[in-house]
Amino acid sequence: MFRSILQNTTLRTAAQRPLLAQRITAAVPRAVSVRFITNHARSVIDDAVKQNDLVVFMKGTPDEPMCGFSRAVVQILQMHGVEELVGVDCLQDPEIREGIKEYTDWPTIPQVYVKGEFIGGCDVMVQMHQSGELHELLIKEGILKADPDATREEPKQD
Repeated sequence: MFRSILQNTTLRTAAQRPLLAQRITAAVPRAVSVRFITNHARSVIDDAVKQNDLVVFMKGTPDEPMCGFSRAVVQILQMHGVEELVGVDCLQDPEIREGIKEYTDWPTIPQVYVKGEFIGGCDVMVQMHQSGELHELLIKEGILKADPDATREEPKQD
């Protein structure tokens, strides 16, 4: 029964329209949303990134994180023995809060920088912590000192 219906040219053309509409939509350029970072925000962000070996743009401060993701990043860094942690509270300045997202083209906060290089957000930090890459990076960049006698607890893998 369905076969005979689909053989009908009118119905077959109607059934193919969604595919045709998808092709047309894909070919038509979409409106581009453009955000601009202010000179003030760029200056503050540049200074923080260039003047500090390790900086976290976060909600709140390292002593008082104001969101779970910022808290998780601070805790991960503390677990690795980072003692000097510079945090930039994005909640204090809307220009910085929006500007940091444009600066890296990364949509979320917190954002971690090591020696001027953007590392990632909370999800990246968790993955790097679990794989051991974070500890290696912190030692390589001189944030932590390599201690040959220290035994670091390996992350549990389920």
